[in-house]
Amino acid sequence: MKKRDLAILSDLQRFRCLTRDDIIDLHFSGLKNPITCCNTVLKRLRRDGQIEVNTSQQPYIYFHSPAPIKKDSAKIPHFLKIVEFYKSLLNFEPSESFIVEPKYGKGYMEPDAFMIWKRAPFFVEIQRSIYSEKVMNEKFRRYVSYYMSNEWQYEPWQPEGKKVFPKIILIADHRYNLPIHSGVQFFQVQDIKQFLIFASKTREMKKVSKETQGIKISIG
Repeated sequence: MKKRDLAILSDLQRFRCLTRDDIIDLHFSGLKNPITCCNTVLKRLRRDGQIEVNTSQQPYIYFHSPAPIKKDSAKIPHFLKIVEFYKSLLNFEPSESFIVEPKYGKGYMEPDAFMIWKRAPFFVEIQRSIYSEKVMNEKFRRYVSYYMSNEWQYEPWQPEGKKVFPKIILIADHRYNLPIHSGVQFFQVQDIKQFLIFASKTREMKKVSKETQGIKISIG
């Protein structure tokens, strides 16, 4: 099997499902005739029993075979939103690691993704609807519980020396009034571009603050 075939199958396992256009963006974007090439490959993989497809909507939605979720699952739009977020990262810098819906144990959070991006760890929460204050506070509490457990310090991605708790990127159009905790930090943004703008401003503010430390200003 070709390397690209294996990469497509790997992404179908990772993201649970992909549209034909997602597969083009991820694996055929550099070709002269990406649509034709993608259709040819997907037809062959389907013929060989490597993938399954839902043809009831356009563009078609593809799954690894056997399909990890039902082909009419209510979670399909959610998984496609995760793919959309992942593709948005590629406009700036590919992620070193991107795990969809990692599991951390009973009582802890269930993020939509964990990623190492720009050499830093992040949890990602992607919301398609507005949650109640009660639901968001419970989500926050689960992150705090995981932080207090110290289990994150033993993750294989942790750097040597000082251990790092991932920041949480919350992708949502609605802004929530979340509690404050010194170890758990949420960035509430509408997309990754907005996060980068915010992060850039924060770094600049820290730089100015550092440069002005110890400077005495005389007035009058």
